[in-house]
Amino acid sequence: MSGNQNYINHVALVLDASSSMTKLSRKVVEVADQQIAYLARRSEELDQETRVTVYVFADEVECVIYDKDVLRMPSLKQLYRVGGMTALLAATLKSQQELAQTAQLYGDHSFLTFVLTDGQENASHRCPGAPARSPRELVQAVARMIETQEDNWTLAVLVPDQMGKREAVQCGFPKDNVAIWDATSTQGLEEAGQVIREATEKFMVGRTKGIRGSRAVFSTGAEAVNKETIEAAGLTPANPSEYHLVPVARDAAIREWVIESGHTYRTGCAFYQLSKSEKVQSRKQIAVLEKKTDRVYTGPQARALLGLPDAEVRLKPDHNDDFTIFVQSTSVNRKLVPQTRLLLMV
Repeated sequence: MSGNQNYINHVALVLDASSSMTKLSRKVVEVADQQIAYLARRSEELDQETRVTVYVFADEVECVIYDKDVLRMPSLKQLYRVGGMTALLAATLKSQQELAQTAQLYGDHSFLTFVLTDGQENASHRCPGAPARSPRELVQAVARMIETQEDNWTLAVLVPDQMGKREAVQCGFPKDNVAIWDATSTQGLEEAGQVIREATEKFMVGRTKGIRGSRAVFSTGAEAVNKETIEAAGLTPANPSEYHLVPVARDAAIREWVIESGHTYRTGCAFYQLSKSEKVQSRKQIAVLEKKTDRVYTGPQARALLGLPDAEVRLKPDHNDDFTIFVQSTSVNRKLVPQTRLLLMV
């Protein structure tokens, strides 16, 4: 890419508008509008051009906004109406096929799509405009399309349960691009909005490092945290004289264990190993440990590597053979998990 070509992001929201979304419909508009405002802010801060497309689907799939400058987006209030069944596969196909017709001249273009649904596919095979296909043929068509997408395409989906996740993976969605959200409450939808925001942050920061697409937007596992992504995020290892790794041998509060291990405790110096799903506040630092070498990478880029926005978010540890995530603790009595390690910054 020559120096004067700019980053152009094409971000699409593909939103379920079937009847079952009725009780959440106002919240859908609010969350989508927040996401668009967030995109507008980050686009200006990172100097990236962002264009937004919105599809809504029930019995039919409708594009209500197409590739519009994020700084000129209207609210979705007038555009999101619920009622009907769930043509999920038809919406996925139509959104990607139509976006693929977008010109990609003069610039580094990248496509990021989030599909949000609260239920299973049940209407695509008779969706107007979709070629008449059996449900099985539709699944195969989506899988084929995802498999052949270029490396500057990222397609992610939020589903309501494990069964939805299984179906999405069968349709060819990369498993780390499938997230489960609680479709029973406005709180669940709020959290889904946060998940989308984190994934978008990871995507936009990755763009500045030359990463064009991702098959691990919802992951802290090996696809998201590896030698290449660490290097791309600009992380450098801390000097080994700046930290200690302390094994945790029993249930203990963090300050108590630091002192018992012969070290001085001061607020913020201790990082616990991420071993279960946790809420992580915007001011908390992150460190990444390479298991083989005990090298530690930290700094603001470590948050960006995981796509953590400037807000409290839920972070879960995904399987990763090579790297471990540590989170800064500012509490003196956080309970440590035995058989994990504690990272002390000197």
